[in-house]
Amino acid sequence: MVEESFQVKNQTNLPSQEVPGSKGLRDENFPVGSVLIQKSLRRRVHTFYAFARASDDIADDPEINNSDKLALLNGYESTLKMATEDDPSFLKAYCLAKHCRDSGVTVQHGIDLIQAFKQDVTKQRYSDWADLIKYCEFSAAPVGRFLLDLHDENKSLYAYSDALCNVLQVLNHLQDIKSDYQKLNRVYLPSEWLSEFQVNLEDLGAGRSTPALRSVIDQCLENCEKLMDTARKLPAKLKSRRLTMEAETILRLADRLAARLKTHDPIEGRVKLTKIDFVMCSLMGFGAGLIR
Repeated sequence: MVEESFQVKNQTNLPSQEVPGSKGLRDENFPVGSVLIQKSLRRRVHTFYAFARASDDIADDPEINNSDKLALLNGYESTLKMATEDDPSFLKAYCLAKHCRDSGVTVQHGIDLIQAFKQDVTKQRYSDWADLIKYCEFSAAPVGRFLLDLHDENKSLYAYSDALCNVLQVLNHLQDIKSDYQKLNRVYLPSEWLSEFQVNLEDLGAGRSTPALRSVIDQCLENCEKLMDTARKLPAKLKSRRLTMEAETILRLADRLAARLKTHDPIEGRVKLTKIDFVMCSLMGFGAGLIR
C-alpha cells in the first residue's frame, strides 16, 4: 500500500492534517465508492474521497489561521502536480496522485477541488445563483468527472454529472445553512435573493426560518429541480452498468432530500436522509441499473 511505503523525508512547520477528519464515508449524504462500484475501482474512489475530505477539513478548521490553511492547500496542490513524498502533511495528495498515475485519470480533478477549498478560505458570500454554481463547478463537479474518467466514460457526459453534483452541493449547503453561518460565517445563498426577499443574515442563526428566508430556500430548490432535469439523463448514457446503478441511486437520494427540504426547516434542525431512505433508494437504483 502507498500509505505503508510512504517515507518521511522532510518536516514542515505547518499543522499536520493527516489525521482522521470529522466525517467518514458513512457520514455522507450520498454513497461514496459504494458496493455498487466495481471492486477493482472502489479503492481509487475511496482515495479520492480521503483527499477531498482532508482538504475540506483544512478549509473548515477553526484552529488553523487562513494563511496556514492556504499554505497547506498549496502544499496539497503541489504534491498532486509533482507527486513528491516530501511531507507527511500531504500524504493523501500523494496517494491520490499515485492512483491517478496508475489509472490514467488526470489529477486536475483534485486540483479543481483545491481551488474550491481555497475559495472557502477567502470568500464567504455569493452574489447570485450563477456565482454559486461557478463555485460548485470546482467544489462538486470534479467528483463526478473523476468517476466518469475512472470508468472510461465519454467526457461529453460531464455536463450531466456536473448538474447532478452541483445539485448535491447546493442541497448540502441548504442542510448546513445555519451551522455554516454560525461557525464559519459563510453564506451559500445568493445575496441577490437575500436582498430581494429582504432577509437579514441574523435570520440564519434563528430558531426557525422566517417567511422571507423560506422563500430563498424554495428558490434554491426550484433551481435545483431545473438542474435535475439535466442530471436525470446521465444513467441512460453510461456504459458501465455498475456506475449506472450508482447514478440511479444518487438521483433518487437527491430527489428524496430535496423533497424533505421543501417540507422541513433546515434552520430548526439539520434535515437528513434516513437509513431507510438509503436502503430503498439503493434497491431502486440497483433495479433501474439492471433494467438499463
